[in-house]
Amino acid sequence: MAEQVDCIIVGAGVIGLAVARALAQAGRAVIVLEATDAIGTGISSRNSEVIHAGIYYPRDSLKARLCVAGREMLYRYCAERHIPHRQCGKLIVASAPAQIAALEQLAAAGKANGVAALHWLSGPEVQAREPALRAVAALASPLTGIIDSHAFMLSLQADIEAAGGQLVFRTPVTAMALTPKGITVETGGDAPYALRPEIVVNAAGLDAIALAHRMQGLPPEWVPRGWLAKGNYFSLSGKAPFSQLIYPVPEPGGLGIHLTLDLAGQARFGPDVEWVAKPDYRVDPARRNRFATAIRSYWPDLPEDALVPAQAGIRPKISGPDMPAADFRIDGPAAHGVPGLFNLFGIESPGLTSALALAELISAQIDRHGR
Repeated sequence: MAEQVDCIIVGAGVIGLAVARALAQAGRAVIVLEATDAIGTGISSRNSEVIHAGIYYPRDSLKARLCVAGREMLYRYCAERHIPHRQCGKLIVASAPAQIAALEQLAAAGKANGVAALHWLSGPEVQAREPALRAVAALASPLTGIIDSHAFMLSLQADIEAAGGQLVFRTPVTAMALTPKGITVETGGDAPYALRPEIVVNAAGLDAIALAHRMQGLPPEWVPRGWLAKGNYFSLSGKAPFSQLIYPVPEPGGLGIHLTLDLAGQARFGPDVEWVAKPDYRVDPARRNRFATAIRSYWPDLPEDALVPAQAGIRPKISGPDMPAADFRIDGPAAHGVPGLFNLFGIESPGLTSALALAELISAQIDRHGR
């Protein structure tokens, strides 16, 4: 006999935790089911930890709206909860005159999305600000920042538990049945059991599409095709001569091999875009030469042998090579007609920045369309 429960969130990454927090603080009884033994072990622990301004995304897209709103919410949350972060700013650089048009498009997109404080720098102004940087022009984004993502997730977990929510680890969802009488969730792990939730939010990240395929009763047309884009990172041996983040113009599938800084000032380059058939987190040292060539387009004095293989992450894309970038996809009852079910697909960058705003949106949708 399945146990009746209120809300189940599948996945304890930053998105699942943010959604669980919003629902628990709204008075719902929330259970977070996580297949591994800790929070944030997937996508949420393998990214650049950048707080994005909201420049890159089409006007009125979910990515644009949630990134801009989420950025303000995230900075405010970090300040209130003393989460380590820094609004360090970034430069998006054109290293050749032919790239200036791409910068102009980004500036227009940022303005359309309501991103304030963007401004142009000429080549000499770039040189004055960052002497080691080679660029003919740059777009400065002072609202961009960096964050300790694990500290953020720990704070979200504390909020969930303070509001009465529960996190249950080593509990994968093995099957779901969607029937006119409601949703049944079956779990594996150390103590398998069956639950009858009123609300299910599929925030399983890389496994969200696979989980949707296991939902008996969900029409297959409501499950998108997925692609995996691996992003490799190399760290810099030694100190970087930059005070802010440095990005080239975007490339297909990603934002280009950029330089990010952690809160201790250590520099890391990446991610690149490597389309893969299955998750693989090994960084091939042979990619070093490709990285070095890309980096020297804007930092000519990158020392030889300064790049050290670091980590890799996987983007859960719902658009593939040579396809336009897909928007976030939040499939609730208004889309697929299943009461109480919310599937989150393609939640890649800027997911970390957008997390609090995305959670607020889902909470509002549950109030309107949930059970």
